[in-house]
Amino acid sequence: MLLGHELRKRREQRGITREDAGNRIRASASKISRMELGRVGFKLRDIEDLLKMYGVSDRKTIKELLEVARESNKPGWWKEYGDSLHKWFIRYVGFEEAADHIRIYESQFVPGLLQTEEYAREIISGGVETDMVTEQRIEARLRRQKRIESDTSMRMWVILDEAAVRRPIGVISRGPEIMRRQIEHLIHLSSEHDNITLQIIPFSVGAHAAEAGSFTLLRYSEFELADMVYLEQLHDGELIDRRNVVEAYTKAMTRLSVAAATPDETLDILKEIREDLK
Repeated sequence: MLLGHELRKRREQRGITREDAGNRIRASASKISRMELGRVGFKLRDIEDLLKMYGVSDRKTIKELLEVARESNKPGWWKEYGDSLHKWFIRYVGFEEAADHIRIYESQFVPGLLQTEEYAREIISGGVETDMVTEQRIEARLRRQKRIESDTSMRMWVILDEAAVRRPIGVISRGPEIMRRQIEHLIHLSSEHDNITLQIIPFSVGAHAAEAGSFTLLRYSEFELADMVYLEQLHDGELIDRRNVVEAYTKAMTRLSVAAATPDETLDILKEIREDLK
């Protein structure tokens, strides 16, 4: 999906139609469309021919994108959940897995990558009895988190509104327990993992730079790929790489980091919340 997105962007920048691109690799326009949507495997010769057609001459860039093609041909674990996860979310996970720097602002809940299993279960199930689809969604969320533990080169910078860590999650009788363990998990992640930076925006800050809602920024330092912003709504999600949009959200993230408590102050806030939940 990552490579397909990059191929589409470079084709459109050159004003080349799918039909012309298909002719270059002895294929149809629909084949180009499927490649750009990540629905077919990539032949390295085809990728190299298309990159040349799209004006990419730098050997380093071509080499990097061919490596992305090799990786893309390997089945991603998230594809196992194709019947349970929304198509737009499966697409996002592919981009998330390739990013080496993930920046998140969340106003309502603890982000999925940082959730405990029981917190995730309450969020995904809505507190009702789960079915097979719900269980698979929970399992997929926990699979996404494994990279935090295993890939220390991937860096995360998460800014949470104070509401996200104070909002009770779970049934009344178990809510405090669920939240206390979730807060303890955040304390562990922020204090034991050098690749995770966590900040909280206290209620006392008032209005701030992200009144419009939550967002995620993805960066790909190892490849010649543009930063992206991911916005999720009730029934869909959107990945945007338009420079002016990404720059606006990047500036908002910077302003949020200035308004937020420092990582050390955030750790103190979390410990205070944990005490309140006893």
